Amino acid sequence: MFEKFLPKRIPILYVILGVLVGISVVPMYFYSAQVQSINRERLITNERLLQNTVTRSIADDISEHQESFRLMQANLASALQVASGGDLTGDHVQAPELRALLENFVSSSSDLDYATLLNSDAKGISAGRIEPDAFLQKELEAAYAAATDARAYNGQPLVVGNGKSSRTVMLVSTPVTYGGRFLGMIASVVDLDYLIRRLREIDRGGLTPYVVDSQGRLVAGASPEYATGQDMTNLEIVRNFVEQGRKAQMLAPTREFNVDMGKKNVVMLGTYSAVSNLNWAVVVQKPRDEAYSSVYEMQRTARWLAITAVCLSILIGIIAARRITNPLEVLTESSHAIARGDFSQRVQLNSRTEIGELASTFNFMSHELEHFIEDLKRAAAENRELFMNSIQMLAGAVDEKDPYTRGHSDRVTKYSILIAKELGMPEDFQEIVRVSAQLHDVGKIGIEDRILKKPGALTAEEFDIMKTHTTKGANILRPVSQLKEMIPGIELHHESLDGRGYPHGLKTDEIPLLPRIIAVADTFDALTTNRPYQQAHSCEDALRIIRSLSGKRLDPAAVIAIEAIYARGEIGVPPQSMSMAAAANASTTDKPVIAATIEPDRM
Repeated sequence: MFEKFLPKRIPILYVILGVLVGISVVPMYFYSAQVQSINRERLITNERLLQNTVTRSIADDISEHQESFRLMQANLASALQVASGGDLTGDHVQAPELRALLENFVSSSSDLDYATLLNSDAKGISAGRIEPDAFLQKELEAAYAAATDARAYNGQPLVVGNGKSSRTVMLVSTPVTYGGRFLGMIASVVDLDYLIRRLREIDRGGLTPYVVDSQGRLVAGASPEYATGQDMTNLEIVRNFVEQGRKAQMLAPTREFNVDMGKKNVVMLGTYSAVSNLNWAVVVQKPRDEAYSSVYEMQRTARWLAITAVCLSILIGIIAARRITNPLEVLTESSHAIARGDFSQRVQLNSRTEIGELASTFNFMSHELEHFIEDLKRAAAENRELFMNSIQMLAGAVDEKDPYTRGHSDRVTKYSILIAKELGMPEDFQEIVRVSAQLHDVGKIGIEDRILKKPGALTAEEFDIMKTHTTKGANILRPVSQLKEMIPGIELHHESLDGRGYPHGLKTDEIPLLPRIIAVADTFDALTTNRPYQQAHSCEDALRIIRSLSGKRLDPAAVIAIEAIYARGEIGVPPQSMSMAAAANASTTDKPVIAATIEPDRM
């Protein structure tokens, strides 16, 4: 009966409209609510992740700086022990070479304002850009008391100077011991300006950062309203860190807390990360309304879009769906890229909806994360450069003791790296070769000048003393855990495959590859440079002599490698600074023939 009133064919538009009316209105409403909830949680998580990343980044930077200064002091302590012969008593502590080491130490870093070396009588020498005031003097007394108990010391942050010239500093000290005997103390005044600069960068990004110690006192802040030493335990987040004590080292909580600002109580969102090796905490905070402003904006926008979507779902449902799903896919792909460690990803999305706001927030987060990662990489590179400069300084100090071997460590390092590359060694092994070769003769800093610079043949007793430079070098560097892998190259580069080397008389495979490579490079440089006991050989003669020692004293593979390198023209011998006459006069000494060819104790 009613069929005659129905059209023969129903237009698809009516079908689409009917389906949209039937299934779009209610699902769209719930879908919008679900997307709003998901994105709200993401934004809150992103804000908390941003705060956590900022605090962890600054905390790691502080830890790396502290470890770097500790390593520098350990290197200096080892050098002072050797240079002083373990005697810092009386006038020995005033020795020029000790003062030179201390001055070089201060000038090696712009963050060092002052350093002092005190002996067991609390007398010594100092160098630096500032003079200790009464507060620093008290810190020095506390550090010296800790040193007498064989303890390192990290002082309280202090402000020195007045007005624009004022700066925040901290005292760091290390005891100097020899054979279990207390010799004295090295103390350095570290400028915390690097930390303040970093906090100010974060402050410009909208977060309020500061650093507190284990008692809740302010170490440094980005704003003038925060003064070093100020009690910050009135803030709940600082009080929580102090109460947690050691447990705080394992936590990085983000929490809300109230702050009284005059007559107004403001709810803050804050995070802290502990600096484990100083028992400090890095804190950032931000008013919760500002932190979650994008969330509130998204909620308002989402409600408006939900109502609009319900009213216009018949007309724009398909387009709206595509505009929702495509950006979410882009955000998901970008999130996956960040999870893989690629912080350069950006969401290219032009939208004025909450999705566009989310994309903008996401891009800001990616930019900040990329910036912080680059800062960490730059800090690591600076610390590595500082480490390598310290090593080169120490090697240069050794070379400067003997005018005949000036530049020897640099050349041996160059030849050793070329041999390692020729042997196909990986880059991490080549880096070990670089450091070990640079320091292979560091033990000579402990050899008396009368022996080291002797122009003639060494006596048996002098030769025995000279041979101790390998073990002296190993002992100097053994306290530095970061140089553990380099020690075999320093201690064993005079071992011989036939067991006739020193200090342990190792044979064949008992000798690691690292000292074998350095031994060939060391021999080549010794043969091609003028020495008080020989005239420099040509490269061809030097390689002929090295070839004759292959398999007996030197590693055959390393010998083949250096021959191949020379054949390609990658090795050039520098002009000799020694006169031929001096070399000729030295060659008239009554050395054995083999010593005139290559004298292993003097390389």
